[in-house]
Amino acid sequence: MQQPYASPDTGRRPDTRGRILVVDDAPTVAEVVAGYLDRAGFTVDRAGDGPSALERAAGHRPDLVVLDLMLPGMDGLEVCRRLRERGSVPVVMLTARGDEDDRILGLEVGADDYVTKPFSPRELVLRVESVLRRARPAAPGGRLGAAGLTVDPQARRATKDGGELLLTLREFDLLAFFMRHPGRAFGREELMREVWGWDFGDLSTVTVHVRRLRGKVEDDPARPRLIQTVWGVGYRFDATGKEAV
Repeated sequence: MQQPYASPDTGRRPDTRGRILVVDDAPTVAEVVAGYLDRAGFTVDRAGDGPSALERAAGHRPDLVVLDLMLPGMDGLEVCRRLRERGSVPVVMLTARGDEDDRILGLEVGADDYVTKPFSPRELVLRVESVLRRARPAAPGGRLGAAGLTVDPQARRATKDGGELLLTLREFDLLAFFMRHPGRAFGREELMREVWGWDFGDLSTVTVHVRRLRGKVEDDPARPRLIQTVWGVGYRFDATGKEAV
C-alpha cells in the first residue's frame, strides 16, 4: 500500500520530524526507504530521476535528501552539486557499490554521509536522524573566532574576513570542533568519533572533509596554515595561522 506523503498544498504533517526527499530510480528501494522514514515520523517526498528531484526540492525545500548515486541521465553527483548551489541541505548518498572512489566522489561534491547498497533500512533511518540532529542549531554559546574566521554555532554561520563561507553540515561541524580546540592534534579516528558521532567507519571520510574544508578556509590550500597535518597523528588547528615549520 502506498505510504502517505504530504502534498504540495498541505505541506508538512503536524506530527512530522522533518521533510525528507528520497531520490532513487528503483521503485522497490524507494518505497521501502520511504516507508521506514514515514513510520519514523518523517514527511517523505519521492523522485525517480535528477530533474524531478531538483524540481521537487525547489517546490518544497527538504530538510534532508536521500540520494542514489546511480541515477539515469543526470547522476546523483550532478544532482548533489546543483542542490549545493541552492543551499546547504544535508545529503545522505546511496551507493550501489562499495568502491572507495564512489564514496569519495560523493563526499567531494558535498554529501554529508553515505550508505552502501545493500543496506539495512533501519541503519539508513539512524543515519538520517544523526545528520538531522547535527543540523539543528546548537545550544546557546558564544561565537568562535580566530585568524579571520568566525563561527556562530547557533546560527550555523561561518565567515572568513567577513565573507560568508558556504560549508556543508559536516564541514561546519569540523571547523567548529577545530576552533574549539586550537593547538591540539586529533587523529582521524578521534575526529570521526567526536564530529561524526561514529565509533567506526571509513577514515577516508575525514580525509576528504579536511581537504574540502581547507579549500574554503585556507589562503593556499596546498600550503595550509590553519588546519595543519601532524604527521603520524592527524590534524591540528593553528589559531595564529602561521605556516608550519
